[in-house]
Amino acid sequence: MDSNLRTAYILQVHKNPDQINKFINQLISDEQADVYVHIDRKSFNQLKGKIVDSPRVKILTQSISCDWGDISQVDTTLLLLREVIASKIEYDFVCLRSGQDLLIKDGFKDYLMENKDKIFITLRDVSWKNLGLMEMNWSKMTRKRYTTAHPIRIYRRIMQTLYRSGINISPNTKPWPKDYSFYVGSQWFTIPFDVASYIMKFLDENEWYRDYFENTMCPDEWFFQTLIMNSHYKENVVNNNLFYFNWGATFSDRNSPLDLTMEDMSAMEESGQYFARKFDEKVNPDIINYFANKTTFARRKSARKEEVNASF
Repeated sequence: MDSNLRTAYILQVHKNPDQINKFINQLISDEQADVYVHIDRKSFNQLKGKIVDSPRVKILTQSISCDWGDISQVDTTLLLLREVIASKIEYDFVCLRSGQDLLIKDGFKDYLMENKDKIFITLRDVSWKNLGLMEMNWSKMTRKRYTTAHPIRIYRRIMQTLYRSGINISPNTKPWPKDYSFYVGSQWFTIPFDVASYIMKFLDENEWYRDYFENTMCPDEWFFQTLIMNSHYKENVVNNNLFYFNWGATFSDRNSPLDLTMEDMSAMEESGQYFARKFDEKVNPDIINYFANKTTFARRKSARKEEVNASF
């Protein structure tokens, strides 16, 4: 088995540089991973110069303003993927992560070596009744996140209810192939490098694909799932993005991951997942320090053991 598997982590970050650096240090501690970081334009001046200074960490100079529910989320991921491919480094995997994630379990590199052709991404196919987010044209002002009974949130519910009744007041008129099925899931993924290369080549040759998602709602949860599942790579998909989440259930936080605390530690460790989100040092720094110290120490200890064994 090749012990030199190389991984490119692509990170979308927007706050808490100290927390980001703890995550990056987890990722680069075995010296066989590089990290590409995109800083949200709204936070660029505040964060630039505060991210880990390492030859294994590249901060993108181009910056996009990332907004919830917007195509800018997809464009940021594509910018990062293009940067990885332009590096000409022969990576094995590309992993999309955020600055509010952490590695919570050791052995991720070994797991990838055992599954070198697999695509790790969550998804489900969608019945026509739930396609309103894609088959409707959503204006910029409606593509925002609200945690209260905001009029825009009520408007979105009304529009989707009408859509399910067969009334599409604002249809998405962009062309879409009849034989392409939609899939939806969490935006985070771990994909082989050849899949990343395929995605970028496909998009360069098929501009209609990104154009269709321009004014859809939450395209980051549909874009890559749909592209991969309508390709020859679909047989390699494992419906698991390797993350632990604690999903909110109330009106204000429904379908959003809650901030993790020490109370979630046992559930995280028992989940068997390698990563978790989301963490916030302003909410609970102890859980961040716990996993940052635990996994980084374990990986450095393992690396030293490998060096000793190799000397005999």
